[in-house]
Amino acid sequence: MTDSDSPVDELFTAQRLPSLLQAVICFTGVFLLISLGMFVYAISIHAILFLALVWVCLQTRWLGYAFTDIRGMMDDGIIKALPAIYIFLLIGMVIASFMQSGTIASLLYFGIDLLNPTIFLAAGFILCSLMSVATGTSWGTVGTIGVVLIGIGDAIGIPLPLVAGMIVSGATFGDKLSPISDTTNLAAMSAGTHLYRHIGAMLYTTTPTFVIVLGIFTLWGLQYGANALPTDHIVEIRAALSGAYQLNPWVTLLPLLLMFGLSIKRYAAEVSMSCSILLAMLIAIVYQDRDGIEVINALWMNSAGTTGIVNIDDLLGRGGVYSMAWTLLLSIMALALGGIMHHAGFLRVLLESIIARIQRVSTLIATTIASGLIGNMAMGEAYISIILNCQLFKSAFQERKLDRAILSRSVEEGSTLTTGLIPWTTAGTFYVATLGVPVLDYAPYALLNLLNPVISIGMAILGIGLLRDGGHVSED
Repeated sequence: MTDSDSPVDELFTAQRLPSLLQAVICFTGVFLLISLGMFVYAISIHAILFLALVWVCLQTRWLGYAFTDIRGMMDDGIIKALPAIYIFLLIGMVIASFMQSGTIASLLYFGIDLLNPTIFLAAGFILCSLMSVATGTSWGTVGTIGVVLIGIGDAIGIPLPLVAGMIVSGATFGDKLSPISDTTNLAAMSAGTHLYRHIGAMLYTTTPTFVIVLGIFTLWGLQYGANALPTDHIVEIRAALSGAYQLNPWVTLLPLLLMFGLSIKRYAAEVSMSCSILLAMLIAIVYQDRDGIEVINALWMNSAGTTGIVNIDDLLGRGGVYSMAWTLLLSIMALALGGIMHHAGFLRVLLESIIARIQRVSTLIATTIASGLIGNMAMGEAYISIILNCQLFKSAFQERKLDRAILSRSVEEGSTLTTGLIPWTTAGTFYVATLGVPVLDYAPYALLNLLNPVISIGMAILGIGLLRDGGHVSED
């Protein structure tokens, strides 16, 4: 019997949108399953998402959808995020190949005594911001310079949740502002505004946020001034690295520079990553004199480093497709859940009832930002949340004669900025897999992600940065 002949299809009736009450019940059920399961009973997030999937499927079946329809919704949610899934796999191989080629070891070797503990947090934030703006990817930034900064931060005794929060803040800065970022382009396209108009609108709120966050990281860094590694410890680490790798930066940094250059030239992320992986493998085999089979196998599962220093060896052993398995499986389940929530109309019904009650511009912007957060929580992926929220809020912004760049800015501040703060999103799970720090541990220190939406809402209340046809609109 085929799916189309199954008894489930015989029960199919005309689909209907959920009522507001049913949408609230559905969301409440998902929220309770996740919050109680994770924080009260310490249940595996994968198991929790399975139960949430069953709950939402039952709610959707109640609307009259057949099993094949529900499965199609799940499929569509996953299909829309396939580019992110491809990058998941490639990032694992990028990290492993960079470990094998000595790229990460070189960055550690030359960076460990350049980043003084007093300025480590501020300097790291600036480095991650510049890297993410240049490459347009927060994931690539976290997976390269972020891994190095985690290693250095651990070596000089700065709490890893604080280091990870700093890295995520800087990485998100470029992901939100870079003209070659996929979310930046997607938000502008979905809102129907010009890319650089969108970026210009974001500068109104992101620039003061960046300055404030940089100031806070600078002040926090002062308390770690006494944490500088003893000279003999620095010598020990550098000797161990130079004993395990040849560290000529003109050779070992080539894979990173290649990925950087291809990204600037706007090659697809998959292309730039694949090229850098191949170059890193070549350097590992030819220059580092590694066994070719070992290097190829490392793309699947990397092995620990051989420096003799435990924490350095653990760092150098990260990467490989296998290391992304936990993250990838969780993401697929979250995307399937999001596909149902979107196509069955639960999110649309909930938000449209709220939009109809909005009166003030600042409330509209705050609601748009909050909707991005809710969309990420419900669908596990910023891409879907960006597209959906631009569709839902476009008419409300037009009615108030707000520039479409304000819509795209608000959607990015709700979707792009918050996705890394939610444990079950693709970004959140990726950051955990790459940095080795749980989302809930680093989230309080991801200051740019936390403060930018707040500052945006505050500026909207004051009527600052609300554009209309190249000018401004008042709060009324």
